[in-house]
Amino acid sequence: MEFLEGLANGQFLAILGAAIAVIFAGMGSAKGTSIAGQAAAGAISEDSSKFGKLLVLQLLPGTQGLYGFIIAFLILTKAGILGTAVELTTGQGFQLLASGLAVGVVGYISGIYQGKAAAAGVGIVSKKSEELGKAITLAAIVETYALLGLLISFLAYNGVNVG
Repeated sequence: MEFLEGLANGQFLAILGAAIAVIFAGMGSAKGTSIAGQAAAGAISEDSSKFGKLLVLQLLPGTQGLYGFIIAFLILTKAGILGTAVELTTGQGFQLLASGLAVGVVGYISGIYQGKAAAAGVGIVSKKSEELGKAITLAAIVETYALLGLLISFLAYNGVNVG
């Protein structure tokens, strides 16, 4: 029973929300940058002069992990894990946990799909290097949803009154 009571602790729930934000968004970025990087490696093996252009496409899916990190840092700060210690109620802990969900889940999915869009862009650039802007645009459209996840997480985080 004591174990279950510990799970309802506000600080624990906030840490869980921060972990969800950074772990899932980070996993999406890792997978997405891997997908794009594998496609880029094949293209670079045929023409190494395209490395710089293709590196940009590989980096694009990495932003989701950064968004998750930002929200996790904010949650840990508001929860008093970093900085000044505060007491959180269970309700506040659940609110902070929920604020980490949007960026974590959306970051995971959009990171993977942005990696696939970036890999397709690698195919464009490998054939027509002057079309890098179009390839970036196609991959960046997926970023819109990662930004929406970040925005909702940030708004939810700001809605939690602590102290």
